[in-house]
Amino acid sequence: MATPTLPADLEQQVQRALAEDVGSGDLTSALVPPERWARAQVVTREDGVLCGAPWFDAVFRALDRQVVVNWMHRDGARIKADNLLCTLSGPARVLLTGERTALNFLQTLSGTATTARRHADAVAGTRCTVLDTRKTLPGLRTAQKYAVACGGCANHRMGLYDAVLIKENHVVAAGSIADAVRAARRAAPGARLEVEVETLAELDEAIVAGVELVLLDDFSLEELRAAVVHSAGRARLEASGGVSLDALAAIAATGVDFVSVGALTKHLHALDLSLRFEA
Repeated sequence: MATPTLPADLEQQVQRALAEDVGSGDLTSALVPPERWARAQVVTREDGVLCGAPWFDAVFRALDRQVVVNWMHRDGARIKADNLLCTLSGPARVLLTGERTALNFLQTLSGTATTARRHADAVAGTRCTVLDTRKTLPGLRTAQKYAVACGGCANHRMGLYDAVLIKENHVVAAGSIADAVRAARRAAPGARLEVEVETLAELDEAIVAGVELVLLDDFSLEELRAAVVHSAGRARLEASGGVSLDALAAIAATGVDFVSVGALTKHLHALDLSLRFEA
């Protein structure tokens, strides 16, 4: 797996989140004397995978560079319930103002990374790689895809702009798989191209058209095994469609190269974290 790369829009994500929460000013934290200094710590209440420390840091950096954050774990690390994740020190007002936004990033991205790790563990020892999808939280796509990578899975295309995925409606609009492939190659020469198919006959059409990556939509286990045999290595195969964690190992065992799972990013369980001031 490639080392996860921090997204270029991280700071913009943090600025939008702070503007959403702080607005014209934190009315409650204004009750605390401005000179008061505080220390705090973040603890996890459940097992998981840590992710989002750079966003957490960026929140407090944007509010006041006097805040110091010391991490006990790095992004991608497995963490256990009651583990101390980090300590903070700085102006009490700033810690109070940034608490919710910083935790929102940390809980959300740790939850995504934790889900990804469970899926990556399910296919360990096979030749199959679990991929994410575009089913992400609006405005947090790059952050969630970073979290997926921290959890041990891989990223599919980032958006509509960096790869071609010809699906059923594209084929209907273009006239056939071959016509859609030809049009795509004219429109985006050199772009990674993938075609979704629903039958072995359509798989044949895609292979004849020279497609090297084929998405097998809602194939049964028996159909997946047949597609692997039928393809005979002429195309890489991606299984997709309603994939559950329980079924993942069996799908990987059919011999497909990839399994794409929307649940990595859309069925979100935020990790239970707590930020507490020290007395």
